[in-house]
Amino acid sequence: MDLLNTLVDKGLRRELPTREEALAVLATSDDELLDVVTAAGKVRRHWFGRRVKLNYLVNLKSGLCPEDCSYCSQRLGSSTGILKYTWLKPEQASEAAAAGLAGGAKRVCLVASGRGPTDRDVDRVAGTIKAIKEQNEGVEVCACLGLLSDGQAERLREAGADAYNHNLNTSESTYGDITTTHTYADRVDTVNKAHAAGLSACSGLIAGMGESDEDLVDVVYSLRDLDPDSVPVNFLIPVEGTPLAKEWNLTPQRCLRILAMVRFVCPDVEVRIAGGREVHLRTMQPLALHLANSIFLGDYLTTEGQAGKADLEMIADAGFEVEGAGEVTLPQHRVPAGGGCGSHEGGGCGSHEGGGCGSEAAESAGCGSHAGGGVCGTAASAPAVSEPRTDLVAVRRRGAGTDLAPNA
Repeated sequence: MDLLNTLVDKGLRRELPTREEALAVLATSDDELLDVVTAAGKVRRHWFGRRVKLNYLVNLKSGLCPEDCSYCSQRLGSSTGILKYTWLKPEQASEAAAAGLAGGAKRVCLVASGRGPTDRDVDRVAGTIKAIKEQNEGVEVCACLGLLSDGQAERLREAGADAYNHNLNTSESTYGDITTTHTYADRVDTVNKAHAAGLSACSGLIAGMGESDEDLVDVVYSLRDLDPDSVPVNFLIPVEGTPLAKEWNLTPQRCLRILAMVRFVCPDVEVRIAGGREVHLRTMQPLALHLANSIFLGDYLTTEGQAGKADLEMIADAGFEVEGAGEVTLPQHRVPAGGGCGSHEGGGCGSHEGGGCGSEAAESAGCGSHAGGGVCGTAASAPAVSEPRTDLVAVRRRGAGTDLAPNA
C-alpha cells in the first residue's frame, strides 16, 4: 500500500503524518491488518529495537474520589465494589513496588485517586519515593496524583520523581461528555507543569467509549503537541457500577489499528499498552508488541491483569526481550545531557516543532491519569463490536491495600 510506505518513510524521519493519513490507518480493513502491523513495526523497531519496557503500578490510595469521570471505578458515587483505602505508608508502597521490580519492571508508577494532591500529600509521596529509591538502585519512579498546583511538580522532582503521568484521555471537543468536575484545559496545564519542572511527561488516551475516528486522531495530535516522552494507550475496561459498563466497542483488530496510528504519529516516543489489553486484545496481545514498546506488568489499579509470568513468557515467545535497568528507553535525540529516564529535549514526538505524545495509566487512577477510560462521542462509521467479555473483568483483590501477594 502506498499509504503504508509513506507512513514508514515519515516515521523513520520523525515526520508528522497528515490527519488524512492517520484516519486512513484507522479505516483499513481486517484483510489489510497484518500489512498495517508490519509497517508500524518497522518504525517501532527502528527507534526501539525489540526491547519491551516493563512498568509496575502501585495504587497508593484507592477509591473515594470526588471527580465524576464516567469510565473510572474510583469515581464519585461508584458502586463497583473495588478496594477502598487511604494512603499506604512508605514501607507498604516500597514492599509493593519491590514485587514488580523483582518481576523485571524498571519503572514504578505511584498512583493516587483524587482531584489532586495537597501539599501534605506531596510530602507523603516524597517519603515513598525516597523509600523506593533507597532500596532499589536505578529504579525510575513516575507519580500520578491528579491535577498539580503551582510548585508541586518541582517538589516531586526534588524528592526524586523521574516522571509525571496525567492523561488527556479524549479529544477536547468530547471531554465534557465524560467528566464535568474538571476540564480538558486543567489536564493540559498539569502536563505543562510537569514539563516545566524537568519531569519526564507521560500522557495518553483511552479508547473504547464510542468515540469516532476523528476523536482518536484529535487526541493523539494534541498529545504530540504536548510532547510527552511516553504515551499510554488504554482500552476502556467496562467495570460494572460505572456509567460506561455497557460500552463494549472494541475488537482486537481495532485495538491494533489504534496502536499503529499512535506509533505513526508518535514514532520515537515510548508507546505503552496500558489498561484493558487483556480484555480487548486478548490472544492478539503478542502482535501489539510489534507496535508498542512498553507494557504494564501484572495487575492494574482496581482490576486484575494478566499473570506477570504470562507477560514475560509472551514477550519471549514473540521474539522480544525485556528492557534492562541499565538501558535508556528513548532514542538518543530525546535524552537530555546526563541521561535519566528520557526527556523531550529537542526531540518532539515526530519532527515538527514542539511535537509530542505521551501517557501512562492503567485502569482507573483518580483525576490524574487513570486508564481504562476513553472518549465519548459518536462514531462516524461504527466499527465491528466485540461481544461483551465480562468474564475477563475482575476487581483486584490482591497486592497493594491487601494482605495478599501481588501479581508481578
